[in-house]
Amino acid sequence: MNKKLVSIVVNCFNGEKYLKKNLESIQRQEYSNWELIFWDNQSSDNSKKIFDSFNDKRFKYFYSDKHTTLYEARNLACKKTHGDFIAFLDCDDWWYENFLSSRENFFNKEKYDFSYSNCHKYFEKSNRREIYTKNKLPSGKIYDFLSKKYLVNINTLVVRKSSLKRINFFNPEFNIIGDFDAVMKMCKYGEALAFQDPLACIRIHGKNFHDENREMFFKEYKTWFISQSKDTLFKRNRIFFLKRLLYLYFVSLFPKSIKDFFKKK
Repeated sequence: MNKKLVSIVVNCFNGEKYLKKNLESIQRQEYSNWELIFWDNQSSDNSKKIFDSFNDKRFKYFYSDKHTTLYEARNLACKKTHGDFIAFLDCDDWWYENFLSSRENFFNKEKYDFSYSNCHKYFEKSNRREIYTKNKLPSGKIYDFLSKKYLVNINTLVVRKSSLKRINFFNPEFNIIGDFDAVMKMCKYGEALAFQDPLACIRIHGKNFHDENREMFFKEYKTWFISQSKDTLFKRNRIFFLKRLLYLYFVSLFPKSIKDFFKKK
């Protein structure tokens, strides 16, 4: 059986601090038929130097003509891919050695549009790992499930390239929820294959983009929420999305209120 080519997209902007471990985890994959599309979004640190230290013909470097939003950068990187499947890995996170080899069942089943898995959260300050979710991850038509509990982390996501093309890849207007938007679009017509084992590790270091930009997170989710108002599947699950929107609203207010409190003191 021919091994499917998997294109791995790493988008980098000043990612030197954790990049070596990230790239090592790719190079150590048990599944060997992959290419790395490393998209440098005009970094000013040593990211290029670290990349160049890896002597692997599967590593392919691209330097952006201009600095762009994250999801525009991901789209540009996707255009450079040659694989039937695309996987994504953020610079501060890493995969376990069986991340790709565990997916061979998925690679050879055309009914599935994407696959995802459980993962570990690594808390850098305390050097502690914990499982991302204890829920059983569902396969098949999972739109209704994800509306209640969204458990797809982009670092565990492997997507059939034709499925990404069908939804016109990522919405470049988003900085935070672009992968959520893409996954929910694919769920409207396609099926997912879930893997219960943790196959990746997500680093929590206090400066994660989501946590640093909570107000942006809320505003983007609100934009998405309004845009879905006429969709049948969305309307069926509207109450769950509304609860998430309200949660993000209050979370976006909390850090601001704390800062204002101390300023007054």
